[in-house]
Amino acid sequence: MASVNRKVLPGFSLTLGYTVFYLGLLVLLPITAVFVKAGSLSLHDFWGAVWTERARAAYLLTFGTSFVAALVNVLLGGLIAWVLTRYTFPGKRIIDALVDLPLALPTAVGGLVYASLYVENGWLGRFLVPLGIRGAYTRLGIVLVLVFVGLPFVVRTVQPVLADIDPEAEEASSSLGATRWQTFAFVILPTLFPALITGFALAFARSIGEYGSVVFISGNMPFKTEIAPILIVARLEEFAYGEATAIAVVLLVISFSMLLVINFLESWSRRHDR
Repeated sequence: MASVNRKVLPGFSLTLGYTVFYLGLLVLLPITAVFVKAGSLSLHDFWGAVWTERARAAYLLTFGTSFVAALVNVLLGGLIAWVLTRYTFPGKRIIDALVDLPLALPTAVGGLVYASLYVENGWLGRFLVPLGIRGAYTRLGIVLVLVFVGLPFVVRTVQPVLADIDPEAEEASSSLGATRWQTFAFVILPTLFPALITGFALAFARSIGEYGSVVFISGNMPFKTEIAPILIVARLEEFAYGEATAIAVVLLVISFSMLLVINFLESWSRRHDR
């Protein structure tokens, strides 16, 4: 009997057409508009807008704090995912639900809460500031709020991979005389590595574009605590739309390039894990 070629979904051509249409409308069209607006500047004006000393300081702070926050999220998110997957304890469902709180909570609220906690007379600031640890209106504060908004991406990426790991592989490793750390390093970690890379990429990308929480805790001081999205808003308030879109183009290009590199590393790790 001749095999029948069946599609997974009926009306594949129609659904694909709608997918491409809305993807173009919601993603490609705005990005194209940014490039067209930035293209209205001459090369000299474009370079003068995106490579000022203030802009370079904002780029360095934006990508530096995002990178540090993503690394912290990989460590904390991996640990939280491990606890939620491997252990049963009272209140586990509550903690699991709290992981998603940054996704449901307006980031501006998170920024206000963190700022009020770490100011000199805040609940935590009154103890930390005398020790020289300042969380409000500093780069440390920016990292703290970026960890807050990026944590769910790592936890939710690692959790299902941990749940799917076959316990028999760990038992076989232990029966062959491996210690717990050896089992983790040579059995569990290679399987988790692609998920950790994906979680890092998601948290990093989320942090680069974060504005709502950072604007309240950073103090927005040029050359010190001003991130690139805040600089874009400052240019828009000055009605310098071309300069604002030029800075946005730089963020888009750098972000996309770094995501390509991270995705390449993820694909490479998946190939070598087989």
